[in-house]
Amino acid sequence: MPIKSSINPSVFFPSVFLIVLMVFVAAVWPNETHLFFKSAQSWFEIQAGWLYILGVAIFLIFIIFVMFSRFGSIKLGPDHAEPDYSYKSWIAMLFSAGMGIGLMFFGVAEPVMHYMTPPDADPMTIEAAKAAMKITFFHWGIHAWAIYAVVALSLAYFSYRHKLPLLPRSALYPLIGERIYGPIGHAVDTFAVLGTMFGVATSLGFGVLQLNAGLNYLLDIPVAASVQVVLIIVISLIATLSVFSGLDKGVKRLSELNLGLATLLMLFVLVFGPTVVLLQSFVQNTGAYFSEIVSKTFNLYAYEHKDDWLGGWTLLYWGWWISWSPFVGTFIARISRGRTIREFLVGVLFVPSAFTFLWMTVFGNTAIDAIMNHGASYLSDAVGTDVSVALFVFFEHMPLSTLLSTIALCLIATFFITSSDSGSLVIDNLTSGGDLNAPVWQRVFWALLQGVVAAVLLLAGGLQALQTAAIASALPFLLVMLLMCLGLYKALQEDWLKIKSVQQHNTSVQFTETNVSWEDHMDVLISRPTQEEAQSFLDNVAKPALMKICESFASREISAKLLNLESRLRFIIVNDDHDDFVYGLRVRAFSSQANAIEPHESNDDEKYYRVEVFLEHGGQHYDVMGFTQEQILADVVTQYEKYLHFLHLLNSEYLGSNSAES
Repeated sequence: MPIKSSINPSVFFPSVFLIVLMVFVAAVWPNETHLFFKSAQSWFEIQAGWLYILGVAIFLIFIIFVMFSRFGSIKLGPDHAEPDYSYKSWIAMLFSAGMGIGLMFFGVAEPVMHYMTPPDADPMTIEAAKAAMKITFFHWGIHAWAIYAVVALSLAYFSYRHKLPLLPRSALYPLIGERIYGPIGHAVDTFAVLGTMFGVATSLGFGVLQLNAGLNYLLDIPVAASVQVVLIIVISLIATLSVFSGLDKGVKRLSELNLGLATLLMLFVLVFGPTVVLLQSFVQNTGAYFSEIVSKTFNLYAYEHKDDWLGGWTLLYWGWWISWSPFVGTFIARISRGRTIREFLVGVLFVPSAFTFLWMTVFGNTAIDAIMNHGASYLSDAVGTDVSVALFVFFEHMPLSTLLSTIALCLIATFFITSSDSGSLVIDNLTSGGDLNAPVWQRVFWALLQGVVAAVLLLAGGLQALQTAAIASALPFLLVMLLMCLGLYKALQEDWLKIKSVQQHNTSVQFTETNVSWEDHMDVLISRPTQEEAQSFLDNVAKPALMKICESFASREISAKLLNLESRLRFIIVNDDHDDFVYGLRVRAFSSQANAIEPHESNDDEKYYRVEVFLEHGGQHYDVMGFTQEQILADVVTQYEKYLHFLHLLNSEYLGSNSAES
């Protein structure tokens, strides 16, 4: 029996080949590879650092503009779509996939490092402490999430709203059209696979260094390559088991566990640390961050010539977030169907950032306070010597330090399992042409390959080389992301014109003369039709009416067709240049308490049925049950007139922009 697969050969096989090739080169010549990519990264930072800074600023401005603009009310999906996940699950998965493990690694270390060597203040002073938290907030705040949001919003919008594959190539559709299915699209998706694979693999490799350091600190388990390889194997196997559970059970439950443990750990430090000082610091840190956000966003130290600091921190972070954006963006898009753009952007931009700010304040300010006011020089020494043990040394300053270190170890492990699991889901999606129901073996293959890549590079010393390569690759993808912004704006503008034409345009064809009395119409309004009655109306009234208008359009040499699907009809007028005109009718079930329900949530006799209108961009939430054929025909003509008005507005705006340019 042949093994079922749904791979896209044009992406799958080049991706596997390039992954194997790059791992081989980095494993055989780790030092040379590291030096090569390091020199490339340095060149980018010196010669194109301004482009990194400007590009990230554009992403943030664009995302905030879209969030507060008229486009914010557009849904990521049809107009009738509902979110697939609750807020709790959605936020938990955002947090875990985005940067959860980074907070464990750098929550103590980065504020202390900036406190000891600030760019604009004397080391280990009050001013240095303030600067340390402002810089940390800047690197981990809304700029990082704006980078993720550009990719995530583009993918979610074009996939769920325009029915394109959930792939990075789809974001370029407004610019290159059907060519996204050719070599350009294959190259963009392959690049995203490489970025995801090496991003997750290097994080997995470096993460086991922290796990190994923690186990050594707690249990005297030796720090050795063999131990680290065993840890990678264990994490990869657990991630593989999670893959079998799928997104709804595996990643979702692990993400909720991660968020719960992280919150518990943070609250413990908040309560047993300098609580009042931390709360004061959180408010002040947040205010200082937003008060200086514009100057920091565009700061290149052009006059001070601090290229080493800028390249070692800000540009490094911007490159890292951009290189991770295909992975995190695709995953965020995967879990965000049904939300409005404004709801999506508020959730992606501000909720994880707020948690991050609180986390960095609780751990960072507690560590700085311990060094400044309690003589905890051992903590600054640990950060300067080995960042991977900083968190465990920090817990020495707290009660129940062994318990806290144990929880931290579990949290680090579950964060890595979640990253590996979500990474394999994303790569499988990229290499299967956007198939969300691809066979499980494909996800297992990618989960295991991530572990193999991490283990081989860890043993060969090539992890640093691949991390540097991933960051160096950020510049070309930054250019792709700028094109994504352009394409998304163009598509949103067109979508808004369509919505406005449907909602606001008045038409002369609203009602027809019928023999239906007002009493008959009232009987229809207060009735609770059964499924059989709704289906009978669809078959005996609606279908003949739509067949009649389909024949009428065909007689006028306009390409039209009628699809008779289960419990629904779909009348389509084909348009080669824009979205087709679609007038659909669908039988929908509702609770007797007037709340929409799923079929399994109630008995049949507790439900009533409506025949609702669906256009190309989603359900219109009105019922035609009880209409005559003439009324249905009039309604179709009304919606078609609104569609033609949308095309008129679109053409007028296009001609106007061309006239302005000429």
